Amino acid sequence: MNAPPIFSPVRSGRAAEHVALQIEAAIISGQLQPKDRLPSERTLQTQFLTSRGVIREAMSTLKQKGLVAIRKGAKGGAFVKQVEVPNVSESLSLFLRQHHIDPEHIIEFREHTDRAITIMAIARAGEDEKQELVKAAVSLKSMLAEPDPDMAEIGELDRKLNIRLARMTRNPIFEWIMSALQQGFSSHDYALYENLRYRERIAANWSDTAREIAANEPLKALFFISNHYFLLRRCIASKKVGQ
Repeated sequence: MNAPPIFSPVRSGRAAEHVALQIEAAIISGQLQPKDRLPSERTLQTQFLTSRGVIREAMSTLKQKGLVAIRKGAKGGAFVKQVEVPNVSESLSLFLRQHHIDPEHIIEFREHTDRAITIMAIARAGEDEKQELVKAAVSLKSMLAEPDPDMAEIGELDRKLNIRLARMTRNPIFEWIMSALQQGFSSHDYALYENLRYRERIAANWSDTAREIAANEPLKALFFISNHYFLLRRCIASKKVGQ
């Protein structure tokens, strides 16, 4: 593959950073497409008028960002990667956990996001999608009613429910953000499911929310959304008192 003409020589000092930024710009603009093979190290050295070490450092940066994959062998080289939603979601989820975000900040963000998602889902989703949401919520309620529910399975179903609802907005950004927040129960909903005092109430609340969405009743659905976060705040507060 011939190198795109957008590459220009870089100056010493922060050469690797400038090389990485030029290649990144070519990927983001679409001049380099997913699965495209980048020029060889030697060609890139000529394009950028820099050393092999600088090119390798730039490639390492691009690989870390998830923009390129490095393959070895005769047919190897650097290839443009498609940035996938799970990778972005995982990075944001890890960021939230590493920075020990105050639970109230996440809850506040989730509550406002869920309210927007609910209104858009009612307006934009098809009736079949809404009925599928109800079925999944009822399924969650049944699982939580079992004497010894499988919490890992509960968590996975809850995650899928939230992502399903976000997808119903027809806005992919909501789905991407929700995927990140749902990884590892980072919304702290696990506290509700693990607490016997709240488990039954929150299960009923989820199915009530889904039914009102299916019935195209935004005000009633928003009431149950607010109730969910009211219960979550009380649950977390009682957990802190118990410590």
